[in-house]
Amino acid sequence: MAVAPQMNRAVPAIASIRASVLAPLVEQIDRRSGKTDVMLASHGILRSQLDDPYAMIPMARYVAIFEEAALITAEPSLGARLGTLFKPSDIGPIGVLFSISGTIRAGFERLAKYVNTVQSATSSGVFEEDGNLVWSYRLEDPLMWPRRQDSEFSLVASCQLVRSCFTKAWKPLEVHFEHLAPRDRTVLERIFRCPLKFGETANRIIVDGRDANRLYRQEDAALSAVLERHVAELVDRTRAPDTIREQVQGLIGIYLGHKPVTLVSIAADMNISVRTLQRRLAEEGTSLRQLVRDTRAAIAATQLEAHVQKSRIAEVLGYADSTVLWRAQKGWASSRS
Repeated sequence: MAVAPQMNRAVPAIASIRASVLAPLVEQIDRRSGKTDVMLASHGILRSQLDDPYAMIPMARYVAIFEEAALITAEPSLGARLGTLFKPSDIGPIGVLFSISGTIRAGFERLAKYVNTVQSATSSGVFEEDGNLVWSYRLEDPLMWPRRQDSEFSLVASCQLVRSCFTKAWKPLEVHFEHLAPRDRTVLERIFRCPLKFGETANRIIVDGRDANRLYRQEDAALSAVLERHVAELVDRTRAPDTIREQVQGLIGIYLGHKPVTLVSIAADMNISVRTLQRRLAEEGTSLRQLVRDTRAAIAATQLEAHVQKSRIAEVLGYADSTVLWRAQKGWASSRS
C-alpha cells in the first residue's frame, strides 16, 4: 500500500452538507423540546429540506445547529451519542462501499476519497505513522467554531462504521480531538475504549497497522466497481476542481503536527516533481512555506480563542516551546501588516 494519502478536499463556493444529515438531530430535539421548528427557522432551514436526500445546506448553519441542539437538550455529548447510532446506509453508496471493503484500511481510504459527496470544505485523509493507519478529519473554516458536536459525531460515527462492518470488539489505538477536553469525558471514554487526546491540530483516529491490514472478507469486485463508478459520478457533480493551493492546504491540514510537511513529501503525494509544485504554487501567488504558516496561524488563533494553553498549541503545531510560538506569531502579524 502506498504511503501517500487518499485525500478529499472539495471546496465549492459555499461550504455545504446534505440537509438529510440533520434528521437524527431533529428527532432528538423533537423528543426533548417543542422548539425544533423555531430553532431551524432561526438558522434559515425548513423541516421539509430534511426530506430531500440531495438538498444541501450551508455547513456553518449545520455546525451551529448541532451546537445549539446540545444546549437545548442539555446533552453535552449529544454528537458522540448520535454517532453510536450511525449506520453505513446513512451515507448511501459510500457506506455500502465501506461495508464491503475487505480491510479496515480500504474502508477508510474510500471514506477519505468520497466523503465530499456528503459534505464539502473538509480536509480528510489517511496516512501512515509508525506502522499504523491514521484517519484525519477537520473542517477547514476556522470561523466554524465551536464545533465539538460535529467533531465528536464524525469520529464516533467512523468508529461505529468499523464496528458494524468489521468487528464489534474493535477499538482504536488513540483518538485525537481539536477541541479542549470536556469536563466529563466518561461518554467518550466508554465509546472509544482507548486513550484520548485533546487540543490537537485535527480530529484523528489511529488504527493499529495489524487491524488495518487484516483481511475480513473477499470483496465482490463487480459490485465494488459499480459502486465506485456511481460515487465517482456524484463526486463529479458536487465538487469544484481543486487548485494546487487547495490540494496542498488539504495535505497540510492532514499532516501538520504528525508528519513533516516538506516540498519533497507534498510533491510525492501529489505525484508531481518538486520543481513543478513550486512553479504552480508561485503561479497562484503562494508557496508551501506561506501555506504552512497560514495553516498554523489559523489553528493557533482558533485554539487561543478556545483558551488552549500556549505550550500545548506550540506542541501540536511542531514548535519547540511557547517562546518559539510567540516569535512565530509576531512574524504572522508583520506579514499581514
